Amino acid sequence: MLGINPHPGQIEWLRKSVKPENLLATGNRWGKSYIQAIKILHRAFFKIRTLNHDGDGHYNIVVASITQDQANIIFNAATRLVHSNEVLKPLVKSIKRTPYPEMVFGNGAVITARTTQNRGNYLLGNDYDLFSFDEAAFESDPEYLINDVIMMRLADRDGCLDLISTPNGKNWFYRRMLELQKDPDQGYVQFGDSRDNPYISRQALSRRLKYLPPDRVAQNIGGQFIDNSRTIFSTEDVDHALEGACLESYRIGRQYISGWDLARKQTHTVGMTFDVTEKPYRLVNFARFNNRDWSDVFAVIRRIRNEYQSLLVIDSTGLGDVAMSDLADLNPIGVIFTPRSKSDLLMNLLVLHNRKGIKYPEITQNNEENRVWSLQQEIREVTWENNNRFDAVMAMGLALWPKRNRSLFPTRGPVPIRVSTI
Repeated sequence: MLGINPHPGQIEWLRKSVKPENLLATGNRWGKSYIQAIKILHRAFFKIRTLNHDGDGHYNIVVASITQDQANIIFNAATRLVHSNEVLKPLVKSIKRTPYPEMVFGNGAVITARTTQNRGNYLLGNDYDLFSFDEAAFESDPEYLINDVIMMRLADRDGCLDLISTPNGKNWFYRRMLELQKDPDQGYVQFGDSRDNPYISRQALSRRLKYLPPDRVAQNIGGQFIDNSRTIFSTEDVDHALEGACLESYRIGRQYISGWDLARKQTHTVGMTFDVTEKPYRLVNFARFNNRDWSDVFAVIRRIRNEYQSLLVIDSTGLGDVAMSDLADLNPIGVIFTPRSKSDLLMNLLVLHNRKGIKYPEITQNNEENRVWSLQQEIREVTWENNNRFDAVMAMGLALWPKRNRSLFPTRGPVPIRVSTI
């Protein structure tokens, strides 16, 4: 009916992406948006869904993405296909652009384009038979958005979720791919290389292959999941650190160090206690909270320090002087955060990860707005340039700084003890 000729990879996607959750990871210009436009038109025309919902009058499809402009790409491709086809055009009742793009079919099916910004607030109150999430790998709050917003929009209609994106390092999109690969009844996974598309300019592709670094070629053209070069810790090192780790109580004869990154404005106070008796050093106690009086913060620090009889290392930047004074009887080591000292703390953690010298368990928390925070995700995402909001990583760095290899970090004093009188 459409008079099109998709390439083999696109045909495979149309035929096989019929599971409750489908994931497509390809290089740029593979034709993701174009083939997804064809899929949503087919779904809207035939209103494909489980038979127990076949009698429902409405049928809703949403194409969503991290911005409204990005969400509009698939919608606009579908619109062009409708306008250029004399058979399909009369079957579309209306197409409007405000307040958001919407295409209404004569059979009652509706296709809309919405953004996932503001934690999916623009999606609330709707239910969908198909949720098409474009450039999903670049979503900033994926766990909350997928589990608390999107899945609930699909729940009462047994709807399907399509996750479509060029990879963005080995982030949540990569982990979702691994989960779906292990459960073929629930999910379908497909990969694609930009070179699969015979319609792409060979000259433009050759230029990109010539000038892009190998890791960018693998990701942006090959559609492969690679470690993000901007992040500090590799996926393999973090995965190894997570294996076989668990929190545990104090044990006689063990040596412990506690590191505390203190809250400022919208950040959290985080405390980590490691058993450093031998390598690998193991995280045995974890605390994370915010919006507490200093007296409560100091009480928690004292309790954990006394429980483990640990050496105490504290962020003494700014108001951290207050903590140093209040906890002076515990002989804390104060660390002043500067770009150089933070770089040294992170480098020490990187060395420990590279040498398999650290272990910590998976830890998650629900924040004030029911937003899920994950220790392992924070560790995977921290970068050299942007590390101001990574409180847990800094607490980990503080706890393990006294065990640094001093040949790698000479005593030039990037983290001096600061003593003062208040």
